[in-house]
Amino acid sequence: MRFLILALLCLLPNFAQAATSAVFSTPRDSVQLISKENAATDGTLTLGLKFSLKPGWHIYWSNPGDAGFAPALTPQAPTIFGPLRFPPPALLLQGPVAAYVLSGNVLLPFTAQHVGSSVQAEAHWLVCSDICVPEQTSFSLPLTGGPSAEAAEFLPPQIAPSPFAAQISPNGTLSVSGPTATQVSQARFFPTTPNLLVNIAPQRLAFTGDGLRLKLKLLQPQHASLSGVLELTDRAGNMQALDLTARPGPDPAQPPYLLLALLGGLILNLMPCVFPILAMKALALTRLGGAAAQKIRHEALGYSGGVVAAMLLLGGTILGLRALGASVGWGFQFQSPVFVALIAWVIFAAALNLAGLFELSAPAALGRIPAQHSFLTGVLAVVVATPCTAPFMGGAMAAALVAPLPYALGIFGALGLGLALPFLLLALAPRLAGFVPRPGAWMPWLQRALAVPMAATFLWLAWVLSHQAGPRGLTVLAGGTVILLLSLTMRRLRPLALVSLLLLPLLHSASSATPLSLPNSEPYSAAQLAALRAAHQPVFVDLTAAWCVTCLVNEATTLSTPATQAAFAAHHVQLLVGDWTNRNPEISALLTANNRDGVPLYLFYPANGGAPKILPQVLDSAIVRDAISG
Repeated sequence: MRFLILALLCLLPNFAQAATSAVFSTPRDSVQLISKENAATDGTLTLGLKFSLKPGWHIYWSNPGDAGFAPALTPQAPTIFGPLRFPPPALLLQGPVAAYVLSGNVLLPFTAQHVGSSVQAEAHWLVCSDICVPEQTSFSLPLTGGPSAEAAEFLPPQIAPSPFAAQISPNGTLSVSGPTATQVSQARFFPTTPNLLVNIAPQRLAFTGDGLRLKLKLLQPQHASLSGVLELTDRAGNMQALDLTARPGPDPAQPPYLLLALLGGLILNLMPCVFPILAMKALALTRLGGAAAQKIRHEALGYSGGVVAAMLLLGGTILGLRALGASVGWGFQFQSPVFVALIAWVIFAAALNLAGLFELSAPAALGRIPAQHSFLTGVLAVVVATPCTAPFMGGAMAAALVAPLPYALGIFGALGLGLALPFLLLALAPRLAGFVPRPGAWMPWLQRALAVPMAATFLWLAWVLSHQAGPRGLTVLAGGTVILLLSLTMRRLRPLALVSLLLLPLLHSASSATPLSLPNSEPYSAAQLAALRAAHQPVFVDLTAAWCVTCLVNEATTLSTPATQAAFAAHHVQLLVGDWTNRNPEISALLTANNRDGVPLYLFYPANGGAPKILPQVLDSAIVRDAISG
């Protein structure tokens, strides 16, 4: 009678029928392919890979962590499968290994397209307890029409979209706005992408006035958005899983980046690249001797305004180009031979002016700017200062590139304010100018003497251009320089000065010169670094550029000296030189990976592996020897 009733029920059109494959069964697990519908709609339906795992056994999440691999399904053509959707994982610690696992009854839903009357697929997965067993099987799921008895298995997603805004700092602080200490007692973040975190490291939870912070231990600094699942557990033990994407942001645990930028800008006044501008600033100071307080204030504010305005414009340009996908950083404009030639001609004109060979007057449109030339001198100070990176600047610049736009511009503004601070003090205390000798017959001699560092800067820029554009670049620069010399020193020929600009297109087709190098060094490449590290050889990486005066000084006074070279040889250290004079994506990637946005950058990779040591931006032999021997 029972079989007769079942047979009659099967004849009813709305009777729910099984939409499942045969069961693959072992002492460890039972696995089958099931369907939410018993027939495809327009060739599309929802399927699921269903696991029933015996106690003590587990499979792996989409990001397995330090071991294992996630289940995978391969359909038979022409069917196409979408990605498996995973429930929230659990953390499994086994000695030094941390894995993201799933246990018990697990359903991995997915969509299928181009489905006919049946679905065929091959599955691979790894099931583990004290041992791991790779398993695979083929599934065949017939679709007979009508409702599916398996539809109830497809519950709503266990991972909900996060309603909270989140940021990730370069050093791994995950800040989430919203959750409070009364709502959350435990938190754990599981990244979607493997090889981002030290998975076994504890994630320290703290609360702020507007939410929570979770300290993640990153394998390398994070400068892009971070996606994953945030599991929040309340005091009653209820867990909520959120699909979270954290955008890049500054590190709240570090000192205020505005202060770091201010200090970096102040120290930038002492860096070699700014020395030529000190000549123009020194001359401006001598003109203030005995001047009225109002004039002193106007001069100081004019220079400071030029510095801050130029720094904000430069920062906005960098942020805008990076938002468009360009790989640019601090000093990026010096990677253009056209820019180097232009600034070289500006410096050459300034040198001629200081030497008294022609008088430079500001255009009428600039007459309303305080002290006329002071504003332009401030702009030029920023342009010439950008090849250098001062202490405190590296972290501040890296933070600016991942911070919200207003805060990022604030960092660039603070940097400009620090650079202008010595002159700005004159605006606040004009009496300080009383310590400067009054103008007299000695001033023309001083002015001519100050033309010398400007001329030296022009020669340095010519050397930079030779490394960027080779002999043709020097030819273009020389031709334009002759035109400038004739036009600026002969009043009737001054309109010809613009003719030099017509030579600039020739720089686009110029060939590059030999990269920078040091004694016993090799050119940097990511492949070469990886090969040396795989061979357990210690490596010292010098990221430099021809336009970076600080880099050149460090190389001349420290890295090229016999004492440092002997230390490298004694410890079998291979020196790699990365020349960033022209754009180089591999060097840009290494800078980004080490939370830096400009050169110099000095890295020492020990023979036993691990993260590199980052050395200061101003070197001496003792610093290098301590790093490679420690």
